Amino acid sequence: MKYEDYVCLGYSPRKQELITVLRFKAKNPKRAAGALAAESSIGTWQEVKTEKSYVKKLAAKVFFLRKEGKHYITKIAYPIELFEPGNIPNLLSSVAGNIFGMKELQSLRLEDITMPRKFVKSFEGPHYGIEGIRKVMRVKKRPLIGTIIKPKLGLKPKDHARVALEAWLGGCDIVKDDENLASQKFNEFEKRLRITMKAKEKAERETGEKKAYVVNVTAETLEMLERAEKVEKLGNGYCMIDIITCGFSALQSLRKNTRLIIHGHRAMHAALTRNKNQGISMKVIAKLARLAGVDQLHVGAVFGKMHEGKEEVKKNVEALKEDIGLKPTMPIASGGLSPLDVPHLVDFFGPDVIIQMGGGIHAHPQGTFAGARAARQAIEAVMQGEKLESYAKKHEELRQALDFFKK
Repeated sequence: MKYEDYVCLGYSPRKQELITVLRFKAKNPKRAAGALAAESSIGTWQEVKTEKSYVKKLAAKVFFLRKEGKHYITKIAYPIELFEPGNIPNLLSSVAGNIFGMKELQSLRLEDITMPRKFVKSFEGPHYGIEGIRKVMRVKKRPLIGTIIKPKLGLKPKDHARVALEAWLGGCDIVKDDENLASQKFNEFEKRLRITMKAKEKAERETGEKKAYVVNVTAETLEMLERAEKVEKLGNGYCMIDIITCGFSALQSLRKNTRLIIHGHRAMHAALTRNKNQGISMKVIAKLARLAGVDQLHVGAVFGKMHEGKEEVKKNVEALKEDIGLKPTMPIASGGLSPLDVPHLVDFFGPDVIIQMGGGIHAHPQGTFAGARAARQAIEAVMQGEKLESYAKKHEELRQALDFFKK
């Protein structure tokens, strides 16, 4: 079959087919679209003598092709038999593999992927999801408040744990490691875990609330699994993995071998997602992370320091919550946030969100404890339907935060 033979614009996809949406730029759009379908299914650049008649039924089909500005949007339908159930690396190697390097294309972006429910059910999916997280954390309705240990690198374990304790005592539900803190000499994993766990237990005793320490287990896969096992043995319920740098195979291994709530960090995602005409959308990554078993995932925040706008973040959240037969994943808003942003965040995300503030807590004029208090007070104000400025009149930490972050 020639590339053009894969273009079937009158074709109606069957219910049990996988659909991709791609944006591309090419001099010959019909040939390029056909090349995308061929190279990601049964074809190649030349007709081969080894092809059998029964193979043709597995050919992908271009059923939509439309110009949009200087680019083209195409939709391709794949027989589900092309993909091994429960295997994300295989899926990505097919629909996002060699096609990104083809000469026929000047640019290419995988915008979306839709999978049949039966195929979706072949994956683990989140173990806890939104309801499970709320049950573990004993927080029924409001957004959860999180922070990141700052400075992100350099603190010794005792100082790391002290920052965590102040944040928990001030009102944070969740304290997490930064994405690039692993087991460096200045802060080795096991020592940090043990000391910070003692701080967590102290915070739970003093506040009467459930607290979570999201320790970063990111490492080579076998080492990562050993670290996750240590986390479980110490009675912690959470771990974090950098899903892009570790890869989906490692993520799936973590999901299969642990009962921990998995916090998915998306470090390096922008190398794939930021260019609107090249790479893979965050929406696709969010869908795959949910399949693999992430319970909560960074999706952007709209109002902070990250580049995503409302529409993109909205699509990311929809990918985590849409009805696909798996538990929904909790979205995490983070990146340059402060108590000032809480009303806008709750209005945008609703209550099912983890609002994470790093500098927005630790930069408070009175330090981490007061910063966490201010964040919690901002949540309380919004949940009670009160303006931050009004609530701040009786809550000093929030008042100071508003004055400071308005500068």
